[in-house]
Amino acid sequence: MCRRTAMCDTIDEYILGHISPEPEPLRQLYRHTHLHHLYPRMCSGHLQGRVLKMITAMIKPKRVLELGTFTGYSALCIAEAMGKDGIIDTVEIYDEMEDELRERFANCGLPPKINLHIGDALEIVPKLQGEWDMVYIDANKRHYIQYYQMIIDRLTPGGFIVADNTLWDGKVLSEPSGSDAQTHGIMEFNDMIAADTRVETVILPLRDGLTLIRKLS
Repeated sequence: MCRRTAMCDTIDEYILGHISPEPEPLRQLYRHTHLHHLYPRMCSGHLQGRVLKMITAMIKPKRVLELGTFTGYSALCIAEAMGKDGIIDTVEIYDEMEDELRERFANCGLPPKINLHIGDALEIVPKLQGEWDMVYIDANKRHYIQYYQMIIDRLTPGGFIVADNTLWDGKVLSEPSGSDAQTHGIMEFNDMIAADTRVETVILPLRDGLTLIRKLS
């Protein structure tokens, strides 16, 4: 990850011109998000969306949990790589998103079943049944540690956690004291994962930082 410079923008343009194209429905969703929603940067976008699809295709999960749905872009990218027997549980805290998301998922034409849950993930996830083969975390940065502790024992052996925003616009370096709650939450999460012998971890400097975590047993 680099701070925004002309060179970074040029590299981004080159990358986007040399990867699989963004499906038209997702391109329209990305534009809709920027026109009609606050904080549109939270939307995954072309590059990260193709990465999520590729990761999902490699993992071949039957069950996926997503924490932080926003406008549904990342859930749809994950769904692209899953079969008709796949199930995605996605949790969004803001209830004003519910109608839009339910309509979008109902009409997406993708094979897996997408179950939308509205509310606080820390309250909803313990009530869900079963285990997950893959978990995508892109919710409240203050609670990344709590999310991890909540799901690690329900992740299948060899399963993956994909955590977004783990470089947090470089604040993990520029603000070592973790002066704001979100930066502090990300820094503590990164430190905890690095020391956890139950998993192996790599951080990809993609956009705002994407951490891949594989449960060893």
